[in-house]
Amino acid sequence: MRFALPLSALAAALALSACQSMPRTAQVPAATPAPVAAAAPAPAPAALPNDNLNATVWMQQTVEYAAVTQTVYRAAESRLDQALKDKTWNALVPEEREKPDASLPPAVIVDVDETVLDNSPYQARLVRSGGEYDEATWADWVHARKARAIPGAVAFAQAAAARGITVLYISNRATDLDADTLDNLTAEGYPIKDASVFLGLGTFVPGCEQNGSEKDCRRRLASRRYRILLQVGDQLGDFVQIISNTPEGRAALFRQYRDWFGVRWFMLPNPTYGSWEPALFNNDWTQPADVRRKAKQDALRTD
Repeated sequence: MRFALPLSALAAALALSACQSMPRTAQVPAATPAPVAAAAPAPAPAALPNDNLNATVWMQQTVEYAAVTQTVYRAAESRLDQALKDKTWNALVPEEREKPDASLPPAVIVDVDETVLDNSPYQARLVRSGGEYDEATWADWVHARKARAIPGAVAFAQAAAARGITVLYISNRATDLDADTLDNLTAEGYPIKDASVFLGLGTFVPGCEQNGSEKDCRRRLASRRYRILLQVGDQLGDFVQIISNTPEGRAALFRQYRDWFGVRWFMLPNPTYGSWEPALFNNDWTQPADVRRKAKQDALRTD
């Protein structure tokens, strides 16, 4: 068996060997200076990450999203017969019911965008271009009539129509987009009783002054004609008027009506846009994107 040298002795031997092997008179020539390269241009500033990337990909590419929307719509359909039979059943908050409704014909209210029609390709274009929503590009998308049905939505709407229930489409698409919207809905298989079932932004409601894009006036108009059995949407404002669009105001409304969800109201997921977002930065879209992003980051819980 060999014995290893102690570490200190081994180091000394190696150093001595190195000194003996180097010629003492050798001169190392001076290095030739390398030519000075031209200064490289400064890299372009990186584009800010788009907040909608994960949300849009999730809605477009995952079975989880389709499973959630199917679940919601099947749950809603399972309530139709109960709601139809019970003449006291109504899915509008009491303040929005303007007529005794027991004798009125039945209807359900559905929102359009991200509730029955999928506009994720429009969101995907904004993600790729780095742009933000604007009315011109949105109108171009609607005119193209390419939105597809949300999974489960057509089956629900057809099940309602088969029971003699009118499907009302209350949307914040402007009324000048009604023809394109109705054509798109029809092409996807949704039942359209007549043009009156689309109540877009700007619909005139006698005796009711609309506040921004709130839908309460249009729900009141629906209540004058129908008994509303169910409501389906992807935003809190699709079900009830939001008086204070702050996190606290929204939470208070949810607590007030939490027992309605899954019974009279059915909510679909939409992580790409909605009034929940500006509620986090004081509803001020004039702020720069990085300021809005910082407000959203500050709203994150870490425990």
